[in-house]
Amino acid sequence: MRNITVSLDDETYRLSRVKAAEIGTSVSALVREYLTALVWGQATGTEFDRLRQLQDRTLEDIRSRGAGLRMADNLARSVLYERDALP
Repeated sequence: MRNITVSLDDETYRLSRVKAAEIGTSVSALVREYLTALVWGQATGTEFDRLRQLQDRTLEDIRSRGAGLRMADNLARSVLYERDALP
Protein backbone atom coordinates (compact mmCIF):
# COMPACT_ATOMS: atom_id res chain seq x y z
CA MET A 1 0.00 0.00 0.00
CA ARG A 2 1.30 3.46 -0.92
CA ASN A 3 1.03 6.69 1.06
CA ILE A 4 0.12 10.00 -0.53
CA THR A 5 0.20 13.56 0.72
CA VAL A 6 -2.71 15.90 0.13
CA SER A 7 -2.65 19.62 0.90
CA LEU A 8 -5.81 21.29 2.17
CA ASP A 9 -6.61 24.66 3.61
CA ASP A 10 -7.09 24.67 7.39
CA GLU A 11 -10.88 25.02 7.32
CA THR A 12 -11.40 22.20 4.82
CA TYR A 13 -9.14 19.96 6.89
CA ARG A 14 -10.99 20.81 10.10
CA LEU A 15 -14.40 20.20 8.52
CA SER A 16 -13.24 16.93 6.95
CA ARG A 17 -12.09 15.69 10.37
CA VAL A 18 -15.47 16.63 11.84
CA LYS A 19 -17.33 14.87 9.02
CA ALA A 20 -15.14 11.76 9.35
CA ALA A 21 -15.76 11.66 13.11
CA GLU A 22 -19.52 11.99 12.56
CA ILE A 23 -19.55 8.86 10.43
CA GLY A 24 -17.01 7.00 12.55
CA THR A 25 -14.01 6.92 10.23
CA SER A 26 -10.85 8.86 9.44
CA VAL A 27 -10.01 11.45 6.81
CA SER A 28 -7.54 8.98 5.30
CA ALA A 29 -10.26 6.34 5.03
CA LEU A 30 -12.61 8.83 3.35
CA VAL A 31 -9.96 9.75 0.78
CA ARG A 32 -9.06 6.09 0.22
CA GLU A 33 -12.72 5.10 -0.30
CA TYR A 34 -13.33 8.00 -2.67
CA LEU A 35 -10.23 7.32 -4.79
CA THR A 36 -10.95 3.60 -4.91
CA ALA A 37 -14.51 4.25 -6.07
CA LEU A 38 -13.30 6.83 -8.57
CA VAL A 39 -10.78 4.60 -10.31
CA TRP A 40 -13.14 1.62 -10.43
CA GLY A 41 -15.95 3.68 -11.94
CA GLN A 42 -18.18 3.79 -8.90
CA ALA A 43 -17.81 7.52 -8.29
CA THR A 44 -17.76 10.54 -10.51
CA GLY A 45 -14.82 12.85 -10.74
CA THR A 46 -16.72 16.09 -11.11
CA GLU A 47 -19.99 17.72 -10.21
CA PHE A 48 -20.76 17.90 -13.93
CA ASP A 49 -20.44 14.11 -14.24
CA ARG A 50 -22.71 13.59 -11.24
CA LEU A 51 -25.35 15.90 -12.67
CA ARG A 52 -25.10 14.28 -16.10
CA GLN A 53 -25.69 10.86 -14.55
CA LEU A 54 -28.65 12.22 -12.60
CA GLN A 55 -30.08 13.68 -15.81
CA ASP A 56 -29.62 10.38 -17.64
CA ARG A 57 -31.38 8.44 -14.87
CA THR A 58 -34.21 10.97 -14.77
CA LEU A 59 -34.75 10.87 -18.53
CA GLU A 60 -34.66 7.07 -18.52
CA ASP A 61 -37.27 7.06 -15.76
CA ILE A 62 -39.51 9.37 -17.80
CA ARG A 63 -39.10 7.21 -20.92
CA SER A 64 -39.80 4.00 -19.00
CA ARG A 65 -43.16 5.42 -17.90
CA GLY A 66 -44.09 6.18 -21.49
CA ALA A 67 -44.05 9.89 -20.78
CA GLY A 68 -42.22 12.51 -22.72
CA LEU A 69 -42.52 15.75 -24.59
CA ARG A 70 -44.71 15.53 -27.66
CA MET A 71 -45.96 18.35 -29.85
CA ALA A 72 -49.52 17.13 -29.23
CA ASP A 73 -49.04 17.86 -25.51
CA ASN A 74 -48.27 21.54 -26.11
CA LEU A 75 -50.85 24.21 -25.54
CA ALA A 76 -51.94 26.34 -28.46
CA ARG A 77 -50.34 29.78 -28.58
CA SER A 78 -53.71 31.48 -28.10
CA VAL A 79 -54.32 29.49 -24.92
CA LEU A 80 -50.86 30.31 -23.59
CA TYR A 81 -51.51 34.04 -23.75
CA GLU A 82 -55.04 34.09 -22.37
CA ARG A 83 -54.89 36.24 -19.24
CA ASP A 84 -57.75 34.41 -17.52
CA ALA A 85 -56.54 30.92 -18.35
CA LEU A 86 -55.23 30.29 -14.85
CA PRO A 87 -57.58 30.16 -11.87
